[in-house]
Parts: sequence; structure tokens; C-alpha cells
Amino acid sequence: MVALLGKNGAGKSTLFLHFNGINEPKSGDIFIEGEKIKYDKESLIDVRQKVGIVFQNPDDQLFAPSVEEDVAFGPMNIGLSPDEVEKRVKESLIAVGMDGFEKKAPHHLSGGQKKRIAIAGVLAMDPDIMVLDEPTAGLDPKGSSQILQLLYKLNQEGMTIVISTHDVDLVPIYANKVFLINEGEIIKEGSPKDVFYDVDMIRKANLRLPRVAHLAEILEKKNGFKFNGDYPLTIGEARRRSIEYFE
Repeated sequence: MVALLGKNGAGKSTLFLHFNGINEPKSGDIFIEGEKIKYDKESLIDVRQKVGIVFQNPDDQLFAPSVEEDVAFGPMNIGLSPDEVEKRVKESLIAVGMDGFEKKAPHHLSGGQKKRIAIAGVLAMDPDIMVLDEPTAGLDPKGSSQILQLLYKLNQEGMTIVISTHDVDLVPIYANKVFLINEGEIIKEGSPKDVFYDVDMIRKANLRLPRVAHLAEILEKKNGFKFNGDYPLTIGEARRRSIEYFE
């Protein structure tokens, strides 16, 4: 699971729209599995079967009068048989916990439910990579947690997940690798520990440390705790470190 981390306006959404050919670069090329993207209709259909994008606002993605029609749209447009389309719709809705909503109108659903249906629509295309732009935007804490648990489950089942976010507390919990973006440029990459260890670079990108790490920084500066910049990034890590410290 990969996180593209940056403030609002850093260029995250613009970059994502290049990943499956929605945007065409003015210079340079995009490669997927070593092959350069071509922008004719047939080539883009192939690309979008490999890379599926879930937009930040599900209302930008959901348009059909019913949930099942929305989820079926992609598979139908790549020429799958009616039986295969029905199978993919059913399996995708079960995967996101929305089976039983087939006849519902998407615009009558909650924000979290809409996000799940948008994810199901991408899952129905059976991509290798799912790209999600700010997957928790507009959701309450419970809804955010449910979406992230769903993405974690999909990742554990073998799907590569790429998310954009400015939520520094989310990244250390879910991401294996982080790319820090600022003003349209990648300025740092590595594990969460690699990226957040570089406090100056995080602040250059107009972000902050995760709250647990920020607390550790304060304790180091004001109370004499010795972290040497190696701050815990999650509550679980802080708990382990504190047990070791006081032992």
C-alpha cells in the first residue's frame, strides 16, 4: 500500500489523473508494467483494466439510476458476457459490504456508502492496482475507519493500493511506502519512518508530524526523553516504546 502525501494543492489529484490516461501529459510519458500508455480508445480500455481510479468525491463517479447499473457499467463496456457482468457485480458488492443495495439509487446513500459503491465499480473491472484520491475525504471517523479497513483487506488479498492524502496520522498505520509531494514535485520517498524522520522536509511540505510523533518531539525538547529524532509514529509503537523505556 503506497501513500502519496501532500497538502491540498500539492499536485496529488493531477498526478493521479495521469495514472490511467484520464489526463495526457504535456511532456514526458507514463509507463505501466514497462509499457508506455497510448491514448487511443482501445489502449485506454486496456490501461483501465489494470489501473482503476476512485475519485475523491463519489458523486463525480456515480451516475446510473441504480447501484447495480453503476457497478456493471465498466464490465459491460469491455464486452463481458451478461453472466460474467452479473457475477462481477455481485462479488464486488459483497467485497465492499454493500450486497442487498443493488436496486437502491446511489444519490440516496450516505457518503460512506457512496464511496463503497465507487470502490465496487472499480473492483468489478478486476484491476491490478486501485488508486484512490483522498479516500476518507468527507467521511466521519467511523466511516473513514471502515473504508480504510476495506482497503487494508483488499491489499492483504493481493491488490496494490495507492492513496493520496494529507492525513499524516493515517499514513504510518496503513502505508508501506510514502511519496512526499510538494508544489508538483516528489521531494522525499521511503518507508513512513524514512519520511517522517526528516522533520524539516515534512514541514517544508507544510505538513506536521503524526500526533504521537509530535508529542514525542515535545517530550524530547521539554522533558528530557531521548528519541534522537526517531519518534514513534503510531499509538501502538508508542506503547511498546514506553514499556521498554520504563523497564
